[in-house]
Amino acid sequence: MAFLLISVTLVHLVTLAMLFIATMEKSWWVWADTENSDLWYNCVTDNVTGSWLCASVKENDWLQAMQVLMVLSVIFSSISFLVFMWQLFTMSKGGLFYFTGLSQVFAGLTAFTATLIYTLRHREILEESRPLSGEFGYCFILAWVCVPILLCSGALYVHLRKRE
Repeated sequence: MAFLLISVTLVHLVTLAMLFIATMEKSWWVWADTENSDLWYNCVTDNVTGSWLCASVKENDWLQAMQVLMVLSVIFSSISFLVFMWQLFTMSKGGLFYFTGLSQVFAGLTAFTATLIYTLRHREILEESRPLSGEFGYCFILAWVCVPILLCSGALYVHLRKRE
């Protein structure tokens, strides 16, 4: 039982970290090693200093929807973890972690919706003046990896009973 509890907690923390990285890092679309785009900024490497020069992205409705959904996903997953810890110490024996599971499922659904929007609408989200010869970055892939983990862990929480 202790192994299951530690495993579930670690999976939740790893998934939460992955969601946070996918939301905040600058690699949803990569043109080359010198230019990236994310949910918040377009960044270019300065050849002289080797540092990143970032400018705010040109916002549209699809990008704003993605920003909101990814932030909601992080919030739902954080709430889910906090409620899980609270329920773990206060819930009576035999109780189910329904709220924790539902919060985790909502986190998975919001992350799924955001990544699906980016998959289908990345041409409209990225500026029209830029060539789309680049590729999806690691944050995009990280967000997609989080989706099934969030949904599966949410289902696991719903069926998980507290034992002594």
